Amino acid sequence: MDQLGRFIQSGAKGILKKIRLYLIKKLVPHLDDRRNYHQEFASSTSFHGVHNIVQTQSKTRKVLWLFVVMGCFAIVIWQICSRFIYYFTWPTTTTVVVQYVENVQFPAVTFCNLNRFQAQAVSNLKIIFFIWNIVSGVLHNFSMENKYSQELNDFLLGNQNFSIKEFTKKNGFYLNSSTLLECDFFGNPCYPQDFEHVFTEYGNCFTFNHNDLAARRVSLSGRGLHLLFDVQQERFTDEPSLGYTDAGVTFDIHSPRELPHFDGLGLLTPVGMHAQVAIRQLKSIIQEYPWGECKPDKKLRYHRIYSTNGCLQECKARYIQDWCGCLPFILPGNGTECDLLKYYNCVYPAVYDIEMKGLCTVGTHNSTCPAPCEETDYPTTVTYSSFGGENAIKYYSVKLKKTPEYIRRNLVSIDIKYRDLSYKITQQQKALTISELLADVGGQLGLFCGASMITIIELLEHIFTNFCWMCIFLLLKAPEMPQWNNPSHNQATHKEKKKQIQEC
Repeated sequence: MDQLGRFIQSGAKGILKKIRLYLIKKLVPHLDDRRNYHQEFASSTSFHGVHNIVQTQSKTRKVLWLFVVMGCFAIVIWQICSRFIYYFTWPTTTTVVVQYVENVQFPAVTFCNLNRFQAQAVSNLKIIFFIWNIVSGVLHNFSMENKYSQELNDFLLGNQNFSIKEFTKKNGFYLNSSTLLECDFFGNPCYPQDFEHVFTEYGNCFTFNHNDLAARRVSLSGRGLHLLFDVQQERFTDEPSLGYTDAGVTFDIHSPRELPHFDGLGLLTPVGMHAQVAIRQLKSIIQEYPWGECKPDKKLRYHRIYSTNGCLQECKARYIQDWCGCLPFILPGNGTECDLLKYYNCVYPAVYDIEMKGLCTVGTHNSTCPAPCEETDYPTTVTYSSFGGENAIKYYSVKLKKTPEYIRRNLVSIDIKYRDLSYKITQQQKALTISELLADVGGQLGLFCGASMITIIELLEHIFTNFCWMCIFLLLKAPEMPQWNNPSHNQATHKEKKKQIQEC
């Protein structure tokens, strides 16, 4: 075993000596060669000013050029750092472009009667108004009043199979030839079947130009949709104590691919008035995080495009379905429809918790429903005038066989048209892109140091060469391999070293 250990040790020593010999002969240049290499690099590098320090004979000029080069290099470092700091603040700019076109898509318009229910159906069921507010409370904020609690409990105990959905659809506002007296779109007549029924906080509402229809386009400004409604106040009513005191039509102008969003944002036209609505199309494009607040990968399950309103509805639907085991019919999704007891005992408290605990938030990138990356809005300008002069009142009195007083108290006229054939694009853009950042860095290097990408490669090559030489020097100075294989031999070696020290 001792002989084997000595053989291995001598073999290792021989290999190490050969490696050292090879490194000394092949890879490590002499001191003069190294000096010449550094001087040649300084003289030929494309980093301007360095060769003036090396080649000039005057010490004054050497010192002067040294200060110039170091000063320019310091300025470059400062400028580059400031550009990187600015880049990581994620700056943005906003551009506004007005694009004129030959024709533009007409928006969807959802109309609702401010009086939600038929008077004869709710004459003995005033609690229906309060029940609908509870049901539609998933769409907008609604505070429950204690004075209705006992009446609501009595109604629920006696009508456990009552369906507010079917009741509202049957006994709410309807759209037919008696309530929609005139409908004209760009010179062509339209009819009640061109409208799609939708539930909102106003009960039965009807959308013109909904997403399932072929896109309607307008090719001339000043013309669009003309409507004349008869709200029939003697037939439809509401509960003033709940805040529904007006008579007329409320409407919301929105994208055909989005749901209507009222919640106090709808436009109102009272009875006996003619509303002229001028619209423009506004497209907003927002950058993704961290420049903006949108998330491009955010998708909705039951809506074709992403919108904050649709996202909020789906968020509430998920929480309510998890907590109550049912789904309100007014929210999107597939699930068992909630009955009135579930609405009162579970859905309404769940919606309250969602609001108070902030479980469905809107706005920033880390909220439940961040801002959409692309959004289409329709800013409006509305002007009003009294509907009908004396001759018009007489004309409609004869045509409808109604009194002039009835015309003034029930008819609502609405005209919606484009102001001009254009749309405005508001686009959020990155103030500094990667390519612009690199261009800024390259410009600073070129201006103060005359450097380029080639110069950086030269410097990296020089640094790498010196690093390799340093590693070789450290390897040549490394101690011999320890003899750990034979402890007795190690002890003997230690004794020999001790004897050599004594002889010295």
